[in-house]
Amino acid sequence: MKTLHTMALVSIASLGLIGGAHAQTAAKGTKAENVAKVTDADIRQLIESSFTSKGPATVEGVINQDATQKACSQYPDRTKVPTPLAKKVEAAELKQVKYPADSNFIGDWKEGEKIAQNGRGMQFSDQVGGVNGANCYACHQLTKAEISFGNIGPSLYHYGKLRGNSQDVVKYTWGKIWDSNAYSACSNMPRFGHKGILTEQQIRDVMALLLDPASPVNQ
Repeated sequence: MKTLHTMALVSIASLGLIGGAHAQTAAKGTKAENVAKVTDADIRQLIESSFTSKGPATVEGVINQDATQKACSQYPDRTKVPTPLAKKVEAAELKQVKYPADSNFIGDWKEGEKIAQNGRGMQFSDQVGGVNGANCYACHQLTKAEISFGNIGPSLYHYGKLRGNSQDVVKYTWGKIWDSNAYSACSNMPRFGHKGILTEQQIRDVMALLLDPASPVNQ
């Protein structure tokens, strides 16, 4: 999550919106504070004139940041987020986690595996209101059989086998999927529930994939 300044700096420089010494400074790749004269209004205008909303991918989705996104955008390296800010972000996001009203946390792991494998959703070519995937394997190992997976996030293989299924583990796992920032400020992991990427039932199914003893994750 980068600031609007960082996202559009190169584009602005190339279009001549940064004048004089600031254009030369940007071209040399110095820090963003050296182009402080570029305002958010300038960048908003650039984005609005350069992009067109199509399907689920909207200009508003790029421009409008919530408080957490604005805070985290200041720190591209999430490991360098100051502790006071990290605690503030986590406390605020934890309050926004919505747990199942019926206390039914676990769904069908077979459906959860489909969701983990599905990387589609929220792109301009997708249908508005269509079903999204979680693309879990892009960042995590989950099963022994799947040999193609990313390592941005930790391995989740044997997740439930190692942690059990106590109430604390179940609530933590749900909260982490719903809003990753509730437990790790400025996490690279999407806020699947908070941002409406996954439905409550989809989260139940991913929960089953992680915690059900019969799931391939726990074999």
